[in-house]
Amino acid sequence: MVRKERPYVDKEGWIHCPCCGKKTRTKIRDNTVLKNFPVYCAKCRNESLIDMEQLHITISIEPDMKMQSQ
Repeated sequence: MVRKERPYVDKEGWIHCPCCGKKTRTKIRDNTVLKNFPVYCAKCRNESLIDMEQLHITISIEPDMKMQSQ
């Protein structure tokens, strides 16, 4: 799947994981603005910090390793 205009966001507004590309449990709208928002992926168990404005996502911090379970 090639994503050109809106990387990491599909047509319905679901955010996709920057690491594995799977759909996360976070849904956004067209007018949503996020700063340092943590997106957690249940599939690969990684958390990434993103910034988003006008459906354009910029990855602030990508995880170095998987989160440790508590």
